[in-house]
Amino acid sequence: MHAVRALLDRGETVRVLWVQEGEAQQRLGDLVEAARRGGARVEPHPRDDLDRLAQEASHQGVIAFAAPLACESEAALWFKLEAWPHAAPPLLLVLDGVTDVHNFGACLRSADAAGVHGVIVPKDKAAPLNATVRKVACGAAESVPVYQVTNLARALARLKAYGVWITGTAGEAESLLYAADFCGPTALVMGAEGKGMRRLTREACDGLVKLPMAGSVSSLNVSVATGICLFEAVRQRGGVR
Repeated sequence: MHAVRALLDRGETVRVLWVQEGEAQQRLGDLVEAARRGGARVEPHPRDDLDRLAQEASHQGVIAFAAPLACESEAALWFKLEAWPHAAPPLLLVLDGVTDVHNFGACLRSADAAGVHGVIVPKDKAAPLNATVRKVACGAAESVPVYQVTNLARALARLKAYGVWITGTAGEAESLLYAADFCGPTALVMGAEGKGMRRLTREACDGLVKLPMAGSVSSLNVSVATGICLFEAVRQRGGVR
């Protein structure tokens, strides 16, 4: 529901909207009318049809047929940094090797909530920006730019040339997250679960930090760790985007 609403709010073209017959049609009345105003064909369908199409995912009674969401180009990232449009310094999230679509969507949702200016992913070893990601992100996939770069280590080196400080996360780091300075231009690098960051990515970082782990588990889910790290940056920046 939130992903569909985000599409409509952005003025994206929705060709067809499937709405579950019965109570859902009334509950989603505003969404249906917005889709109709945007030129979408609204079709009521039984729940079984929506369940089949959503492959048993929680569709909340509505499915939109729209154009695929594409990543921004690497050139667009450099153009944005050269003509920085925000009062606050850049806060970027870099995901290295995050291939699970649910984790990717959850990271985008946290990035949106924290006011991240852009998410950077490599062309290889990265989850696709597909329908599941958009569903999990609850609209964040449409609001946070995702930049796809050909060579992540080279892109991080270029970020440094723009004055961006690269902070990576690693369980073996000596410094805690709370000792890092996120007030200036920052790129926070999160690695894949289990393997963490790749070697070249790690070597491209200016510093490494870790979360204090007091219990018996050795690490957190990458999307949970991403949220914790990003909101430490928000705290340090006083909530300014």
